Amino acid sequence: MSELIDGGEGLLEALRALGIQHIFSSPGSEWAPVWEALARQRRDGVSGPAYHDLTHETVAVGMATGYWLAARRMAAVLLHAGPGLLQGANAIHGALLTGAPMLICSSESITYGEAHGPDPGSQWYRNLSVVGGPHTFAAPWVKWSNQAASVEVLYEMTLRAAELASRAPAGPVYLNVPLESLLAAWQPPPVRKPVAPRGARWSPTHEIDAAAAALAGARNPVILTESAGRDPEAFHALVALAQLLGAPVIEPQSAVCANFPKDHPLHIGGDVSQAAGADLVLLVACRSPWYPPSASPAPDAKVMVIDDVPQRPHIAYQVLHADRYLEGEVANTLQALVDALSPGVDRELADARRSRWTAVHDNLMAAVEADERRALEQADRITPALLAKVLREELPGDTIFVDETITHSRVLQRHLRWQQPDSWFYVQGGLGQGTAVALGVKLARPQQPVVLTIGDGSFLYNPVIQALMASRDLGLPLLIVIFNNRQYLSMKLNHLRFYPEGAAATGNDFDGVDLSTQPSLSAFGAPFGIPGHEVRDPSGLRAVIREATAQVAAGSSVIVNVKF
Repeated sequence: MSELIDGGEGLLEALRALGIQHIFSSPGSEWAPVWEALARQRRDGVSGPAYHDLTHETVAVGMATGYWLAARRMAAVLLHAGPGLLQGANAIHGALLTGAPMLICSSESITYGEAHGPDPGSQWYRNLSVVGGPHTFAAPWVKWSNQAASVEVLYEMTLRAAELASRAPAGPVYLNVPLESLLAAWQPPPVRKPVAPRGARWSPTHEIDAAAAALAGARNPVILTESAGRDPEAFHALVALAQLLGAPVIEPQSAVCANFPKDHPLHIGGDVSQAAGADLVLLVACRSPWYPPSASPAPDAKVMVIDDVPQRPHIAYQVLHADRYLEGEVANTLQALVDALSPGVDRELADARRSRWTAVHDNLMAAVEADERRALEQADRITPALLAKVLREELPGDTIFVDETITHSRVLQRHLRWQQPDSWFYVQGGLGQGTAVALGVKLARPQQPVVLTIGDGSFLYNPVIQALMASRDLGLPLLIVIFNNRQYLSMKLNHLRFYPEGAAATGNDFDGVDLSTQPSLSAFGAPFGIPGHEVRDPSGLRAVIREATAQVAAGSSVIVNVKF
């Protein structure tokens, strides 16, 4: 008896054509046709994507985000019906903000099962209650949303969806693949070939030349960047451009990755107000650089924007104050500017700027070191600055940090001195994705240590049990360091910002803040054989971090709960 090749094989064949290497899934029973196709793939030794069964939608989507951040390869995500799609919505929205391309599918019945063939079962009852179909309610938090309403269009719709995901602005796309389409007999299309990579895009020569002339004529140019480092080539090209101009680089608090070496003499920290005296501000891959709004440049300053898509369509309110745009791939644009500027830049002026900004950088480093000395003097407690210093000094130089702290994120940005691209990532979107994103990064970079820095409130938002189970089952060891102040400190600080002398402040009576009843967070890994450490005494911190680092190197995730 010959095997029926159905839509499950069609979907899997499309993923093969796309070169997708990983499927992350928190599935439901409707995915049986794809599971059958995967079983055939393993039985017959056919090359194709690896399938990862996970037990929470946030873990599945977050791993796809982290994998893209570190590998720059798109993954597929299979979720269960409407509720599963909604459960993953927080992480999907985070992927949209991150600009992480991924193909997200759920399989919803669109009939009662009238067509000849297998009864779709109880899927119809659940899924026909989704008004307008799941692609309509997914639309606001993905880049593109549609459905493959028949098996005849399934293969090409899958290719189209994934190709749209990878085009600028990159992001997650959603495709409903009805169970009826998966169960129907599928005929391979007459033409099947690998999907071509997207083409390169950059500004034409006359635009580059005009921009180079503007930079060369500026007396005091300043560079701001939030995400140039998403491309390692852009990271290095930005260093070359800054060095050539003698222009300083600011990574504002809205930075989401490592963009520029922290020890470089032209790195001047994250204070946007330092651009106040600039006559030309160069924004490199920035979404919202002017925060607070009072930090906007002087009215007579020129603003030049370099970005693949400067106006992000998912941002409702975005102010760039641009006078000139260079649109296209950031690395290409930066390198083209370096090439155009090199013959004509005023070396004497650039050297003078470089000297002046080096002094600013040195003062910044001195202030950071002073903070750390004060932290060491507080013998009775661990401070966030001390913890960041110990992490920086004790962890291997190729460590990748994934950060999901809130009130401590600026401390980490200040004290973690990254020197290379892909050494620090900040989790975007709603809290609760950090462990999953870190697991995806570790999957992409198995030979490098991956550290998740996370607040106790953020940790409790995460699907901790499911993430730790995935860590153990997939062999992806993480060092999880909890910055634990036993409260939602960001909520308290925002309350005090609006009501500094209000009833809550004068009576120390805050709602939405207290986490003092939390269980021992370091013990959460015990059911999975994951060791935990709890440390409050600063004299023992360095030894704990060393021991935890050794345990991670030996193959186990470790939770270090640091109490401030």
